[in-house]
Amino acid sequence: MAVSRTSDRVGTVETRGIEPVPDDERHGNAGQMFWTWFAANISILGLPLGATLVAFRGLNIWQALVVAVVGSVGSFALVGVLSLAGKKGGAPALTLSRAVFGQRGNAGPTLITWLSRVGWETITTTTAAYALLALLNHVFGVRQNDVLTLVCLLVFIAGTLLISGLGHATIMWINKWATVVFGVLNLVVIGFLVDTIDWADVAHAQAGPLSGVIAGIGFIAAGTGIGWANAGADYARYLPRSLPGRRLVTASAFGAGIPLVVLVSLGSLLSAGDTTLAESSNPVGAINGLLPSWMAVPYLIAAFGGLLMSNHLSTYSAGLTMITLGLRVPRPLAVGLDVLLMFLGGIYFMLVADDFYGPFSTFLTLLAVPISAWVGVVLVDSARGRDYDPDALMDRTRTSRYWYSAGFRVPAVLAWVVAIVVGLLFTEASTSADNVWFAGPLAHTWAGTNGLGWALAMAAGAVVYALGSRTRPADGPSAEADRSAPVQEALR
Repeated sequence: MAVSRTSDRVGTVETRGIEPVPDDERHGNAGQMFWTWFAANISILGLPLGATLVAFRGLNIWQALVVAVVGSVGSFALVGVLSLAGKKGGAPALTLSRAVFGQRGNAGPTLITWLSRVGWETITTTTAAYALLALLNHVFGVRQNDVLTLVCLLVFIAGTLLISGLGHATIMWINKWATVVFGVLNLVVIGFLVDTIDWADVAHAQAGPLSGVIAGIGFIAAGTGIGWANAGADYARYLPRSLPGRRLVTASAFGAGIPLVVLVSLGSLLSAGDTTLAESSNPVGAINGLLPSWMAVPYLIAAFGGLLMSNHLSTYSAGLTMITLGLRVPRPLAVGLDVLLMFLGGIYFMLVADDFYGPFSTFLTLLAVPISAWVGVVLVDSARGRDYDPDALMDRTRTSRYWYSAGFRVPAVLAWVVAIVVGLLFTEASTSADNVWFAGPLAHTWAGTNGLGWALAMAAGAVVYALGSRTRPADGPSAEADRSAPVQEALR
């Protein structure tokens, strides 16, 4: 069914779901991606990432700065590279992934992606609700209670639903102007935080080992760009095919890199001689404690707004991912179902559970491995010149060009599974030394203790897929042979 371009205008509900965007409805420029990723990363919560580099990895400020630049700019350059598929195929990332893994084989990566999105959204929503509770307490003297907690959750979720529900055009507009507003607020907050830095401790900090720098780059990349790697195409799908890919990659890298380098570096400075921020289970409160009391209002507004900017992007992608999984509802309703789960998760973790950040961070650490494995496979597939058949992407039956062998493209699925196993061998997920959820047999090697299981999964996915698949993806008539070939033939 044809969808009018008017569905992608600011203030109107985007009616397009996951179906590819035709060329005559493409519009926009690379600047949209700059503002998109700037908005996703202006949250003041970038500070704890930098604090961890100094407090737990023993780096000095110069090493932390190098780590911030390479980890954040580099990982979002990767997001930009993966976004090129959206510009080329005009569909969300996980919908395009059907061409790589097969109509059935794509279910695994899509489900993992959706779980990760819901997890991050729940963390963001809960943190934002705490920020709003702190703001109400500071301004009106109202202390936290169950009813007020529910109200704060609903306020944040309503803002998320409003922006994400309207869709792509409104998101692009909001990203630009809200980034300016909340960016200015953040600059004011940053100015006062700089005044709390112990420059003597910064100057006398000893350099950490090279292994700490390498591990730090992996840590920052995993906490920033890798989490968005499977969403970039969702926002690039309306861009014209003629847009030079290097502009998109550059806009993505610097759009996220500018705020992240500032925030991560500042977090490192704040933690010189003081590990409070790095160790806090409530980073919003820890940062607030560093500021004069009269700065609480602009700081908490900036924190709330920054979290909202990140959350509406994640929720938009989650809605598209739910539809890709097979949920037969309009995109706005998919977004509504996603925020309902977000609300229920917030209730549980704020009013029922004893601990929130520990278990959820552990859960997301595990999910980073299969997501990274997917990235490795898709990178190789895209590098080989993958083209996308819009009709085949939407055809879930045996007649689809992307049905392959019983709905699975064996080389890609096999590479993804092998890469997950490799990554988990080097992964440990725990909330404390005494509460280990999962530990791979190689988790205590150098790569494992430095949290690089996800990077090894990405590398393994790329290598296994490159060795096990044909030179060029089968998108033309030759794909017919793929569907009827035995497993041995598919693995050539």
